This record gives sequence, structure tokens and C-alpha cells, in this order.
Amino acid sequence: QICRVEDITVGGIVKGSIIHIHRARTVTVTDGGAISASELGCKAGIGRGTFLKYGAGGGAGHGGQGGIGIYNGMTSEGGQRYGSAYLPCELGSGTGSPESGDDSAGGGLIVIGSMKWPLARLLIYGSVSSDGESNRDTIGNSSGSFKGGIGGGSGGTILFFLQGLLVEKNSSLSASGGKGGIHGGGGGGGGRIHFHWSNIATGDEFVQIASINGTVASSGGSGNDDGHFGEDGTITGKECPVGLYGTFCTECPVGTYKNVAGSNSSLCTPCSLNALPNRADFIYVRGGVTQPSCPYKCISAKYKMPNCYTPLEEVIYTFGGPWSFAVFLFFAIILLALILSAVRVKIGESEVTYRATSAIHNDAYASSPFLLSLAEVPGASRAEETQSHVHRMYFMGPNTFREPWHLPYSPPESIIGIVYEDAFNRFIDEINLVAAFEWWEGSVHSILAVLAYPCAWSWKQWRRRKKIHRLQEYVKSEYDHSCLRSCRSRALYKGLKVGSTPDLMVAYIDFFLGGDEKRLDVAATIQKRFPMCLIFGGEGSYMSPYHLHSDTLLSNLLGQYVSTAIWNRLVAGLNTQLRSVKQGSIRSTLGPVVSWIKSHGNPQLERHGVRVELGWFQATASGYYQLGIVVAVNENFYKSHHHHEHAPDFGDRSRKNFAVPLLGSKQAIQDQPCTSYGVSRKRLTGGVTGGVINEETLKSLDYKRDYLFPLSLLLRNCRPIGYAETLQLLICIVLVGDFTITLLMLVQYYWISVGAFLAVLLIPPLALLSPFLAGLNALFSRGPKRSSVTRIFTLWNTTSVINIIVAIVYGAMYSGLSSLTVSSAQASNTKSFKGRDDDGWWILPVVLFVVKSLQAGLVNWHIANLEIQDHSLFSPDPDRFWTM
Repeated sequence: QICRVEDITVGGIVKGSIIHIHRARTVTVTDGGAISASELGCKAGIGRGTFLKYGAGGGAGHGGQGGIGIYNGMTSEGGQRYGSAYLPCELGSGTGSPESGDDSAGGGLIVIGSMKWPLARLLIYGSVSSDGESNRDTIGNSSGSFKGGIGGGSGGTILFFLQGLLVEKNSSLSASGGKGGIHGGGGGGGGRIHFHWSNIATGDEFVQIASINGTVASSGGSGNDDGHFGEDGTITGKECPVGLYGTFCTECPVGTYKNVAGSNSSLCTPCSLNALPNRADFIYVRGGVTQPSCPYKCISAKYKMPNCYTPLEEVIYTFGGPWSFAVFLFFAIILLALILSAVRVKIGESEVTYRATSAIHNDAYASSPFLLSLAEVPGASRAEETQSHVHRMYFMGPNTFREPWHLPYSPPESIIGIVYEDAFNRFIDEINLVAAFEWWEGSVHSILAVLAYPCAWSWKQWRRRKKIHRLQEYVKSEYDHSCLRSCRSRALYKGLKVGSTPDLMVAYIDFFLGGDEKRLDVAATIQKRFPMCLIFGGEGSYMSPYHLHSDTLLSNLLGQYVSTAIWNRLVAGLNTQLRSVKQGSIRSTLGPVVSWIKSHGNPQLERHGVRVELGWFQATASGYYQLGIVVAVNENFYKSHHHHEHAPDFGDRSRKNFAVPLLGSKQAIQDQPCTSYGVSRKRLTGGVTGGVINEETLKSLDYKRDYLFPLSLLLRNCRPIGYAETLQLLICIVLVGDFTITLLMLVQYYWISVGAFLAVLLIPPLALLSPFLAGLNALFSRGPKRSSVTRIFTLWNTTSVINIIVAIVYGAMYSGLSSLTVSSAQASNTKSFKGRDDDGWWILPVVLFVVKSLQAGLVNWHIANLEIQDHSLFSPDPDRFWTM
């Protein structure tokens, strides 16, 4: 009976010239164990090194050629290479001196396993060696002098038939050549080590067949002195199947494939980058890649296979690419805009038809006879108000939460005779208290200004409207009118009336006679009204431009001097000029208004004995002042029937009277003598502190700097251009395009990250999507509020520019970080990394900014068309302007 040993453990030393372990399952060489055939090979052999009589010997050859021996200028060639690198089966060769008998042997032969019975696993914790012998002796002659040393023996052969190998740390597997002897001996050539693998698993079943943590060497031996090193031997393995390469049949590197058998690393061909999408990397495949179409994956789960596109790019390339998608999107926007415009026109026609029908019914109803009280007769009360009006007292301040409206103390000269001064001052205290805002109103405004400025503007206008209603209710119903001398006015709660401009920027109190005062001459009462100060509404901003509000009372008062048509034409022309006046650049923009009054206004008014001058009034401690005009009437005009003779003199005197120096809006105004009327400057400005503005004084006018100048380029009050329907159609197209591009940009930034999406959408909140809703509201609105609604739409549109700025900043940061990632990836893996191609992140934000800029310009023209119907108001020719 023959016992078969399957598991062999070598704990000692197994030594021999030829060692063959034929049939076993596992062989383990322990930490202290060794299998050695070193220096037990041939002492001559095929690869024997040469030796000269008085020179050094060359090293023996085997897997590598032996090193050349050199001594005293004489050389000895090393032994030649022999045997096969694949399935080697020869002992190592030696070298020596035939005269002295001194030699060096090569390494022996170690074979473990066989083709039929390969070893399942070889575990090396110690050493397995078949090294050539190193010569350490010296050779001398009879005279005692030294000759060159002999060369080193070549490494032997180590042949393994196995399925798995472990070379642990601090262990060795060696078939190296021996060192050459002293005095120029050449090193022995390295031996041969071959791993004949069996049953190499491939594909998904691949497992690592070798783990090399120690030393595997077949190096050539070192030469001595001038002797050369021996050539390295061979370490080979069986040809690897597809996907694997090298001596130990490891997987080809990521980004390469191997579809032929062999072990050379050059067989691992780099994968084609043309088939690799941008934003993709080749991936590891178990068992290596065996086909030219190397598998890959996107660098992030946010990209979609197989092209690694973003969701937005998936949509774009569905239509054939960026240009095809842009053309399709353009025509889709045009189609939607045409539908939207058609709906707008249809709704407008329906409203016109409804109003016309309602007017017919109202006219039919109104045609029925009925009686009106005297108070309900339109002309009766207006004429009475005109005759009894004494003075209009304007509130000071811009009516903001920080600086609300307030009335100055001490009654003006024109009303001293109809009020009690003490009671009047108490009335001022009470009315100023009513005009003040609550603290929480300003707090809400500050919060809204940060979150959504258009909402803050709407909130401020709403609170202003509430405030003026509260003032009107207080004066009309709650105040006892005790400051008035008229008993009739105190009894009927008449004599005081609060009003304001439509934009709620300027408020005033009108004082009327009660009828029971000491009767004065009517002409004298009228004369006290002039010079009359008329303060402009607005504040010189886009949302509230300067304008002169002429109510019925003013029209009736001035109608006693000029016709209502002339006055209304003057007001309309002046307001067209005031639209372009900006508070931030008031010195440059107010100059054309001064010139227009000089060229268009006064020449016509002076024919009727009236003159107007531009001025500033009621400066507050904060530096805020109001603009307006002073209306002066020539006294002699009413005393003479030949007014044509006096009109030129009035014009000269008027210029002289009103050309007073302007000391600055923050500086208190001192009374100065005047030449014609003999009154103070306060008298010249209608009892209101202020000064006249002309070409000289305009240069010293104070103004607030506009720190948001770039945004003001989008918010401009311009001249009308006509083409109303075409303009509204273009606004529909741009509005739909704005909304579409906004949605695409949000999709793009949602792909970048949820944080980017929220930042673009919510900084500031509501501003990015609200322009579309505000634009629809503006397009479909009708009536007198259409212009203000459209301005709010423009304000939303401009506010959304901040969201675009946030998008650009976030995109720049994202692009910078991506560039760093790309650089590091290319440095670590230049073969498989292609790039991200995210340089187009800026396209949608920039296009959206351009669209919003175009939209702002179109809407500004649209507002001008709504507010100015008569283009002749801009006529530079005064005669054509006054042709009505």
C-alpha cells in the first residue's frame, strides 16, 4: 500500500541539487523552513564562464548572461544564456580555474507539482532558493602575487505547477546569480523562475491567484572591482487568458482591455476615449475587460446613463442638440405668446363691450327726470369752494416710516386772519400725531424690503393710503375745527380739507372761509393767494416720478387768469418733462425742465399775466426737500384793460423777482428784499420756505447719490414710441421666454445641488417666478391703475436680477471647484479621465439677464405709451406745442 501525502509542511531545511515534489495538495514553508538548491548545480555546464590564466573569470550564464570579468586590463566573457523561459528544466552553470581547481557552482533545480497534478496552493513564509555560488577566495601564483578572481555561478531553476501562491512578508523566492570573486570576477547570471498556473478563473469567477508580499528575485550577481554584474534571469508565468496579464495573471488596469491570450503588459490596450462620454470614467471589471467597448459609469449619480447628460441636456439632445432645441423653443415661445396675446385682446374687447352696454343702461336711467339738491349740482359747490379758498398748506417730509408727514408750526401769513394761533399750534400737534406711523409698520416694511422689495413698496403704498384716509377722517369728523375764527366753520366742521397727490407722496390742507368772517374785498382775497406754491408729487424715482397734480380747485383758481385748456396743456407738458428727472442726478436732469418752462411755458402764460418758476420748498433736517413751481400773477393786469402794454414789463419784473440766490436746501432761508412786490423770499414762494431754481442756482442743488445705478439702467422713464399693439405682442413673447428660460435654469441648478436650487430660487424669495405672474396681471389689467400695475411688474423683473447674480456667483464657485476636481483626476488617472465639460453653466443665466433687460426696455416704452397719449407734448417747437 502506497501512502499519498497531500499537505506538506517544511519547518526545517530541505536541500538538494534537484528537488521535486510531484504530487501534493498544498506545500507550506514555515517561517524557519527552507527549500534550497543553492550552489548545488553544475560546476561547469552550458553557461560556464571563461577564465584567463592571469586574468579574472567571467560569471556563469543561465537565465541571464554572466558578467564580464576584468583584471589588469584583461577581460573574460561571461557564460551564455540557455534554456527556455517557459517550462525551464536545467541546472545552473558554474565557472572556475582548471589549473587551481577553484570554481563556483550554479543553482540546482526545484520543481513542485506537475502538469497533471498541479499544487493547489504554495504558502511561503520562509525561503525557497536556487542561487548560484559566490566566490570569496583569491588566487595567487608561485611568486606570491595575485591573479584575478573567478566569476559567480548562475542561478538555477525554480518551476512551480500550481493554482495559488502566497509569498508572505520577510520571505523570499530566489534564483539569483552568485557574486564574482575579488580582483575583477564577473557576477553570475540570474536563473529562471516559472509559474505554470492551472485552472485560471476568468470573468466574474476570477480570484487572485498570487499574493506577493515578500521577495521574488532572479537577479544577476554583482561583479567585484571592475567586474560586471551578471544579467538578470527570467521570472515568467503561463500565458494569461483574456482580461488578465503579467506573471501572476492580474487584471488589466482600469481603462484598458485585453482580448488575446498572453502575459505581456503591452497586450492591455487602452480603451478608446471617443466612446467615453464626458463626465464619465472607466470602471473596474472583475476579471478584466475583454472587449474594446470598455464599460464606464458617470462620475456622479446625478448624471444619466448612457450619455451622462444632465436632465436638462437629456431634454436638449432629445430634440437633436442645442441649436435644434433653441429653434424649437423659439417657435414654441412665439406660438404661446400669440395665444396669450389673442386672449388678452379678446378679454379687452369683452370689457369694452360690457362698459359700453353699461353706459347705455346708465344713460337710459339717467334720462329719467329727477330733482337734485343744490349741493349735488356739480358747478355750484366748486364755484363756492373757489371763491372761499384762502390757502393750501403742504405737509413736509417724504411720508416714509422714518420721516412721516408733518406740518410746520406758526400759521402762514395768508391764514393768520382766519385762525387762532394757539389753537392752530395745538391742531398741528394733533395732526402730526395722526400722520405718524406705528413702529411695527416700519418693521414690516424693513423685513419685506429684504425678502421681496416689490412687496415692501406695495406695503408702503397701502399704509400711506390708510394714513391719508385717517387724516381725512380725522379732519372731517373728529377735529372740532377750534383753530378757525369762523363760528360757521366750527359749527359745520367745514373750513379744513385734506387732500393728496395720487401717488400719496404729497399731502396738503386747504383752508376755506366760513362766510361769517369780516368780509374783505373778493379781489383782495384772491390776490393774497399769489404767488402760489404748487408742490410736485413724486420723489424723482422710477416708481414715483415727479409730476404736477392739478385738481379741480387749482384749475378753477387759475382759470380766473388763464383758460382751463391752456393750464391743462401746461400741466401735461410739464409732467412729460418731469418724468425723466431723477433724484440721483437731479442737477443734470432738471436742467431741461428749467429750459422748457422758459421756452414753452412762460411765453404763453405771460400773455395772460401769469408766470411760473421752478423751485424747491420745505427742506427738512434730513436734507429732504420738495420740488414744485411758483405761480405769480401780475397785479396791474387786473387794473388795466390794456394788458398787452403791461405784459412785457411783468415778464421783466418777474425774472428779476424770482432770480434769487439759492443757499442750499438744508440751510435756513433768510428773508431777502425783493424789488417789485416788496415782500420776502417766503412771500415769493407762496408762504412756504424755499427758493427758486434757475440755470445758476441749479448747480448748488443738493441731491442723493444713486448707489444702485446699474439697476436704474433697467428702470427708466422714457418717451413713448407708439406701436402699442406690436409692443404688447413683443412683451408677451419676452414674458413667455423669460418664464421658460427661468424654469430651464432652475432645472439646471437643481441638478447641481438642492442647495444651489434653493439659493437661486430664494435669494431673494419670490422674485424669480413672480415676474411672470406680475406680467400677466399687467397685460390683462385695464383702467387707470394699469400704469402702476405695470410699474410693479417692472420692479419685480428688476428684483429678479439679484437671483441671476446669485446664480452666476454660485455657478462660478461650482465651476472653480469642478476645475480643481478635474485637475486632480487628470493627475492621478490621465488615461481614463476625459473631463466634465461643464463650462456652459453660464449660458442660461446670461441669456436670462439679456431677456430681462430687453423686457425692462419694452415695458418702459409700454408705460410711456400708457401715460402719454399725445406725442406732441414733446414737440421742441412752442407754437406746435400750443396748437391744440
